[in-house]
Amino acid sequence: MIQQISLNNFKCFEDETIDFAPLTLLTGLNGMGKSTVIQALLLLRQNHELGLLQNDRGILLNGDLVQIGNSRDLLYQYFESRKIEVRIIVDEGDKEISGFWKWDASADSDILPLKGKSIENDDVFNSSLFNSNFHYLNAERIGPRVYFETSNFKVINQNQLGIRGEFAVNYLSEYQKDKIPIEELKHPDTEGSTLYEQVNAWLSEIRPGTRIDVTSNIDMSLVGLSYQFVGGRDVGNKFRPTNVGFGLSFFLPVIVAILSSKPGSLLLLENPEAHLHPMGQARIGRLLALAAAHGIQVILETHSDHIINGVRVALKEGLIKPEETKFLFFTGEVIEDQFKNYILDLEIDRNGRFMNELPDGFFDEWDRQLTKLL
Repeated sequence: MIQQISLNNFKCFEDETIDFAPLTLLTGLNGMGKSTVIQALLLLRQNHELGLLQNDRGILLNGDLVQIGNSRDLLYQYFESRKIEVRIIVDEGDKEISGFWKWDASADSDILPLKGKSIENDDVFNSSLFNSNFHYLNAERIGPRVYFETSNFKVINQNQLGIRGEFAVNYLSEYQKDKIPIEELKHPDTEGSTLYEQVNAWLSEIRPGTRIDVTSNIDMSLVGLSYQFVGGRDVGNKFRPTNVGFGLSFFLPVIVAILSSKPGSLLLLENPEAHLHPMGQARIGRLLALAAAHGIQVILETHSDHIINGVRVALKEGLIKPEETKFLFFTGEVIEDQFKNYILDLEIDRNGRFMNELPDGFFDEWDRQLTKLL
């Protein structure tokens, strides 16, 4: 599990340390650094996949996982030094391992030379940030399609769904008969434990009675997807995803990522609430809490008070412990004519109640607008 990341001169952060829990929720106003934290993790993984991080060859800022731009885009705008530093600490069971890298951003380039590093133990590269027990789904996920592309390399060799979820249907087609790795994530209304059955069951939390059908066209390297909606004994017609709406298609990669993950996996998720109604968002929050309580580390960027409340209810129900959750609020203010970004760690108790005074802007807009109506 990733315990901590420290960023120096990295985008909007001059010097910031972020502690993680099994379930970490990144919240706050737009442009305050939530995505920066995720990008820092992705930049490390991306350069490890390229063989650069572990071989003292600097870092490439643009790749399959993240596209930063050039050194000016990565360097803190009020810099006093053109050195960018990242340190991570990972928990490998009975020990903590750290890794530290320093890069030179003096030249206007998308490749930054290495200026120093300290790797406590090469086992840091065996952590979930770098191994195949990893999924990242960004906010720009693929929408409804009649057919989806396939990739044996991504799905079978790398255990990946694609950062936009473009291979999620391919993944489901390949592993639909396998049992989900974590029995505790089994939907309570089901008997079987296959990935296919569980995906259907949890999709039904979004739209009751949902059943998906996956077909493979090997010659064209495509997989097809259709939806049916079951009511009692009645099984309706098959519908193309393009005729069902965005919500189910946007949520499908998220649910496949959660249910297919093993204990010790890492999920990086951006805005899983997109296109979902409030009840569905709350149930995602509850499921993510359940996943984190059973060994999947989840780092989640969200703007949904319903996901927040779903996690809070899970705390009250005892599905996850307060020490297994972190609610981070990203904000900032002008100090000596410079805008400074910082992060507030909001404590919560076992009843799902926040223990300290909540900052302005932390999911309080409902109360603000209601007050104006009264």
